[in-house]
Amino acid sequence: MTVSLAVPAASENVETPRHQRAAGSGRLVVSADAAGKSRIRRMFQEGSAKIRVPRDGERPGLEAVLINTSGGLTGGDRLDWEIEAQAGSHLTLTTQACEKVYRSSGGDAQVSARISAGTGARVNWLPQETILYNEGRLCRSLDADLGPGSVLLALEAVILGRRAHGETVSQGLLRDRWRIRREGRLIHAEDTRLEGPFEAYTAKAALGGNSAFAAILLVGDNATELAGQARECLSRYHVQGGASAWSIGQSGKLLARIAAVDGYELRKALIPLLRLLNGGAQDEAGLPRIWSI
Repeated sequence: MTVSLAVPAASENVETPRHQRAAGSGRLVVSADAAGKSRIRRMFQEGSAKIRVPRDGERPGLEAVLINTSGGLTGGDRLDWEIEAQAGSHLTLTTQACEKVYRSSGGDAQVSARISAGTGARVNWLPQETILYNEGRLCRSLDADLGPGSVLLALEAVILGRRAHGETVSQGLLRDRWRIRREGRLIHAEDTRLEGPFEAYTAKAALGGNSAFAAILLVGDNATELAGQARECLSRYHVQGGASAWSIGQSGKLLARIAAVDGYELRKALIPLLRLLNGGAQDEAGLPRIWSI
């Protein structure tokens, strides 16, 4: 018996198989009841985006943990978060673990977060660090619209490979876009873009040889009063950076930037700084609980 196998000619077009990509979206709305306690009003989750709200009667407000069940991000993945804290409510958001951005075989991972804070509300956007691996590509955006008297504490921290594992990042892409508005008026805008070769960014003229960095923004009535304490706090740790503050109408804005040799040294400085900016708590109450697990 003779068996013939048809083999496509080299000139024939063979369709390249499409890789499966992760996609997810989550929405959370919280409101304050008559006693001032923050409660979930609406919650929606889809795809690889999950939201968990642990019960904790000892803390003011709610703490929500954002989870990417795909286990990391790579080119073509997409996550969208939409958060609304209605008048008088208090909400802290964090992530289950450090988000990992793996090597991309094509395209960028996309992550967007949109935050709305009503009159007198407070939102703490405190995800754990993002770890960018070699040839990883991430485009991320944070948009927030704040009502009268509301407060926003926002953090984004990045680690370029894990130093303890001997990892280095020579190629890749990181784009961070922030747009913060108070009653529709733009009060803070920044765009960060790092694109390989990364040696140009980790040099002394840029990150000073460091591989971990963070931006922390506080918008609130007492933000300018905390600038001196924030600088003093950072001076106690082996990091580079500083803090500046401005008055914006009846409110204020504090912006701190930190660079550290690795993720361990970065977090050592972040923890006391976030406690200070989150009401001056000197214990674990100033941080998302999952940060201490």
